[in-house]
Amino acid sequence: MLSPLTHDDPSAIAAYRLLARLGSGGMGTVYLARSPGGRTVALKTVHARLAADPAFRSRFRLETDAARIIGDRHGAAVFDADPLAETPWLATEYVLGPPLDEAVALAGPLPEPTVRAVGAALAGALRQLHSSDVVHRDLKPSNILVTAHGPKVIDFGIARAAGDERLTSTGAAAGTPAYMSPEQASGQEHTAAGDVFALAGVLVFAATGRPPFGTGAAADLLYRVRYADPDPEALSALPPSLLPLLTACLAKDPAARPATDTLIAELHDGHGEFADHLPPAVLTAVARRATDVWHPHPPRLATPEGDPYATLPPRPSGTSRRRLLTLGGGAVLGSAAVAGGAWSLLSSDDEAPGGGASGPSSGPSAPVTTPTASDGAPAPLWRTDASDRDQIVTPFLATGPGGDVAGFVETAMFRVRDVKTGKELWQTNSVARPRQVTSDGTRFYISQGGVEGPSVLQIETYAAREPKQAVRRIDVPGFDGSTLYTHLLTASDGMLYAASQRGGRDDSVDEKEKGWHLLAVDLRTGKEAWRVADDDADRIQLAVVRSGRLITITSKVFPDAYVVEARNARTGARLWRRSVPMPENSGERMPYPGELATDATHVYLGGSRLRAVRLSDGGVAWEHREGRLFYGLPVVAGGLVYATEGDRGLIAVSADKGARRWQEAPAARALTPLLAVVPVVGEKYVYAPVRGGLSAVDLQTRRSAWVFSTDATRYVVDRSGKRIIGAGETTAVAIPLA
Repeated sequence: MLSPLTHDDPSAIAAYRLLARLGSGGMGTVYLARSPGGRTVALKTVHARLAADPAFRSRFRLETDAARIIGDRHGAAVFDADPLAETPWLATEYVLGPPLDEAVALAGPLPEPTVRAVGAALAGALRQLHSSDVVHRDLKPSNILVTAHGPKVIDFGIARAAGDERLTSTGAAAGTPAYMSPEQASGQEHTAAGDVFALAGVLVFAATGRPPFGTGAAADLLYRVRYADPDPEALSALPPSLLPLLTACLAKDPAARPATDTLIAELHDGHGEFADHLPPAVLTAVARRATDVWHPHPPRLATPEGDPYATLPPRPSGTSRRRLLTLGGGAVLGSAAVAGGAWSLLSSDDEAPGGGASGPSSGPSAPVTTPTASDGAPAPLWRTDASDRDQIVTPFLATGPGGDVAGFVETAMFRVRDVKTGKELWQTNSVARPRQVTSDGTRFYISQGGVEGPSVLQIETYAAREPKQAVRRIDVPGFDGSTLYTHLLTASDGMLYAASQRGGRDDSVDEKEKGWHLLAVDLRTGKEAWRVADDDADRIQLAVVRSGRLITITSKVFPDAYVVEARNARTGARLWRRSVPMPENSGERMPYPGELATDATHVYLGGSRLRAVRLSDGGVAWEHREGRLFYGLPVVAGGLVYATEGDRGLIAVSADKGARRWQEAPAARALTPLLAVVPVVGEKYVYAPVRGGLSAVDLQTRRSAWVFSTDATRYVVDRSGKRIIGAGETTAVAIPLA
């Protein structure tokens, strides 16, 4: 829960002495701190790159005001704040209790009395907010802390006064897709009734362990929230007495939802203290936090070897000298995007208990000198902090003068690092959503939308290593280039492929669901090469160009199937289309977010069976299946297709016929395979994704030799064939490939 201060964290902010980190993310860092009088607080700061933006400062001030309005009964008490400081900060009560999602993870779905007690208290919190004409707009399990005295609502980063549109772009959906109201998902006004909708979703999760509209890509969730009924499996798991009330709260029509007073009356049982309703596992978590805060705090991390600022002591303010020099040395692109688009679809999962943030910030990287692990796993070549809540995009490799780079799409940030050293070469915060970025291996491309004037899709081109600004911008008129209505898919052979919606910012909600196109842009001429109307184009998850064909994978709203399609890459003409069935509860096995496994003749797919689909005509060349096992995302190398087979581990089959050639032997220790992560193939090992890391399976002994510990979930091999580059929620890492 507590992390050590880094070498360049300040020693104090204002009068507060910093003790440890509670977490950090794309927006800021939260510290455990103490006042001169001994009060323990959670002190939230804003990253310097955002503090320079006036609109962001306004949001921070509104967050402070909303936290004061909800009060210490329903939220974290505000002790002090300075939104006008060089580094804006907010000091609040350090809340002694886990977030609701952690409580459910610890105790399982909560019993009905607990759900009722939590729901009644949260309805009271919303009533307090709404009485001052403030709406939260991002109520979700991770923003609710469960204490012995009742739940507390935190993180008012996108809260605002009802009816106030000044800080919200028209048509933009701000919040967390899984818990949005239909009107919020449509970019319309989110009223108090929208918070009631979100509260019902939170209570469905608390009672069942399932989000109200399932899981999956943001676009799919937004569609379900707006047009589909809640997940029937989640509703069937609800206590029968709660079903009618929560179903009413999830009505698509805001006027049909009950008011907070009705919820309080219907949910509150009037018996005992709040703590009496909590399961033992949750009470234990509360008690542990109450004691952890008084334990000795972790020592500050040492300055990395070779740091040119190693002799500088930590500054007693919010911005390190290193960070000031970094900001002063290069322009931070896209400040306007931070004011508007960068807040779109940004939930506050980077916030940790007590108002803290859960993901570490991306500080300067350095070679890691930790010794080889006890099981023989190598030390990382380099490792650096990251903040990637969505974990959708695999790192992009590109080559520029001076060597190869890897581009990492993080939460509201795109960073480019040298693959040899991990050194950050450049970054831009003009990225608000993962699918704004793609690469052709030499340049990076980022989509934007025009803020004023006619609708236009803007594609900004960046050189691999030294782009202080965009090298070139291509304008494609008539398309909505905003973050919700354009997805860059891939770039290859001088063409860029995207899914984008015709029309613009002023279109109605119904019009926004139509007019989707698959289009190609000639990167040499800057002109649109072709377009094809396709209302499902917004749900294309990934694409790759092979043998002159654009191969796409499209998810459906409900994960019973996905669609594989091939088009002529130069003309857009459809060559074939195949629907691949997915058994119930196996949607996560769809080939997303990893790369498509392809060679010159086939596309290889996992799922209920391992399949080879011919590139020529879409026919199934072969299928491999044993029992009712699921097959993970495959990779093809050396004429063999490798995939994880259920809980048995890796197998390899021949790429031409699907004949089994190789199978991993049982490991000496318990390993849990991850089917939704693509393996990596080397000369000595096949690296199998497992829970908590990457297992190196020896190709000779067929046994796991060691497990490299990492949170990475997406891997690529650099072009030298010497390094595996991994991207996770909190780290980017490189390990040697053997």
